[in-house]
Amino acid sequence: MHLRALLPLRQRPFRQLAASQPIKPRALRLRGLVAGISLTLLALVLPQSLPGPKPGPWLAAAQAQASRDQPLLRIGAIPDQNPEKLNRLYGLVAAALERQLGVKVKYLPVTDYAAAVTAFRTGDLDLVWFGGLTGVQAKLQKPGAKMLAQRDIDAQFYSVFIANTASGLQPIRSQQGLKSLQGKRFTFGSESSTSGRLMPQYFLQQAGLKLKDFAGGAPGFSGSHDATIALVQSGAYDAGAVNEQVWKTSLRNGKVNRAKVIQIWRTPPYPDYLWLAQPNLDQRFGPGFTTKLQKVIIGWRPSDPQQKTILGLFGAQQFTVVNPAPYSQIEKVGREIGKIR
Repeated sequence: MHLRALLPLRQRPFRQLAASQPIKPRALRLRGLVAGISLTLLALVLPQSLPGPKPGPWLAAAQAQASRDQPLLRIGAIPDQNPEKLNRLYGLVAAALERQLGVKVKYLPVTDYAAAVTAFRTGDLDLVWFGGLTGVQAKLQKPGAKMLAQRDIDAQFYSVFIANTASGLQPIRSQQGLKSLQGKRFTFGSESSTSGRLMPQYFLQQAGLKLKDFAGGAPGFSGSHDATIALVQSGAYDAGAVNEQVWKTSLRNGKVNRAKVIQIWRTPPYPDYLWLAQPNLDQRFGPGFTTKLQKVIIGWRPSDPQQKTILGLFGAQQFTVVNPAPYSQIEKVGREIGKIR
């Protein structure tokens, strides 16, 4: 219906009423009803009949700009396992944090351990899952950074030494038995890995074994725990040191051929992984944000399906508050072997 044809039909009864007699209450109610119907009809007719720009694109542009203006929480992690697992895990972490915190969250992968420390130092990452050594390195380089949370397994963490069954190496009963690795082809994980290099090297040195004592005069560095297991299992190396949690997961998943690779020694405990947060999060996201972020992570429980998956991929039952004091051991060993200066 065209607007011009509609208006006279609605307006004529009101002019006649006004000219003939005062409006009675019943007529007033009728007039209000007709006016309401008229406004409804106008709302239906105007967008179709009157020219002018549609609000849709303008609204979408404004919403997009508002979205761009919102601060983004950028999370990262040391690449201690294969990229497929990391992308799945931290994609779920980003989604959970975004939902619970009400801010945009994005996982940004890095190429290696050193790149994670650098990205934190430059402020390109706001929250990072570090190993003990890289966490200490990053915190020393960024004063005010806060150790937010660690897994229930991180206060007392372990490395295991594994060996190819064809190497002739047998299970070791004491730390001094590590001397049996002398002259063997041995690999660590990443050069900056706490559980795959730092602490295993420390225990080897305590047993009197130096890096030059391995075959070829030096150990190898596989880059990750998964790679170490694969290299030892293939026979490329006689033995190696890996994160116990990754080793156990590989055993459960059937990725380890028990006929080709075995565990020969478990280290004493030491502190390891942690979430480290930038010192300026409250300025960027509002007062109390850092505390809220910590409470969200510590509050994850297996009773929630999404959180259960996250905890399962982390190999933990829950996260806890970090006690920074034990990490002084990591700093001490890091300085001893030249990884912290």
